[in-house]
Amino acid sequence: MGQRTPLYEQHLALGAKMVDFGGWDMPLHYGSQVEEHHQVRRECGVFDVSHMTVVDVAGRDAKAYLQRLLANDVARLTTLGKALYSGMLNERGGVVDDLIVYLVEDGYRVVVNASTRDKDLAWMQAQAEGFEVSVQERPDVAMLAIQGPQARAKVAELVSQPRAALIHELKPFQGLAEGDWFIGRTGYTGEDGLEIILPAAEASDFFCELVGAGIAPIGLGARDTLRLEAGLNLYGQDMDENVSPLAANMGWTIAWEPSERDFVGRAALESERRNGESQKLVGLVLEERGVLRAHQVVRVGGVGDGEITSGSFSPTLGKSIALARVPAATGERAEVEIRGKWYPVRVVQPNFVRHGKVLI
Repeated sequence: MGQRTPLYEQHLALGAKMVDFGGWDMPLHYGSQVEEHHQVRRECGVFDVSHMTVVDVAGRDAKAYLQRLLANDVARLTTLGKALYSGMLNERGGVVDDLIVYLVEDGYRVVVNASTRDKDLAWMQAQAEGFEVSVQERPDVAMLAIQGPQARAKVAELVSQPRAALIHELKPFQGLAEGDWFIGRTGYTGEDGLEIILPAAEASDFFCELVGAGIAPIGLGARDTLRLEAGLNLYGQDMDENVSPLAANMGWTIAWEPSERDFVGRAALESERRNGESQKLVGLVLEERGVLRAHQVVRVGGVGDGEITSGSFSPTLGKSIALARVPAATGERAEVEIRGKWYPVRVVQPNFVRHGKVLI
């Protein structure tokens, strides 16, 4: 038996198929993964993401500490609630985890992945040495993601007037507190929506209220196909401790300036950049019948081989797509080995669908 979120019994009551995910018992789907995917693209749905780890960082050196810890620079957070996406790297430039950090009134709020909780907390505590800073996990909270083009409007109808006003005022990639709730206009689906951190004791009632109002519950299966269509990385597949952000389409998250900011992993990344990046993360589209899966070999004629990191059938596109790490010289065409046969694929930017719009 794995760890359980406060919504475990609700998932069972709704007929969810439960699976292990990073040591947590989580809903894969509630009947049809494809229908749940379309529900989010067309209207909205609610995900239980209470397995994610929320960490509050405070203290006199909180800013300096995070400037050392993260490849992106929290000095860019100049407006209360503004959020930043970043990799947390090791000295070799590999990705310990990817995360979101918000600027809050008394410091910063960091949300890291569930499967990496223990190593993340240990790494964050180790890097805190020499800084006057507190790194506090928040096991007392739960987290719900309501995603889709109608998400904000529908949630605003269900909450108090102050919370509804905040939902309407939030800018993309911003999160603010209202009472003991923290409401962020962020997500992992390529659609507009909210991620709400609230007391764990209140999560069950609010989840039931959302579902009762017609906001469909969505499982991890659709969450994965939605994020893949949006070209969003999954830790442990598209990057890990042995992969640099430069090879994971995360170069835009590295704040090289100011040059004197010595974040963990900087020297390794600068060396990689000087020597020329040997690999890149791209999107693949299979024009024929078949399904692209992680670890399938990608062959680029005259250049070399790569590997699919994430792959699946895309419900929105009606064909199979993938993210793949390939040689930097890869052009617009490649081949993928599926069950001993080679199939042609189109190489595209790793961003297939955003806000319901097909981009390829």
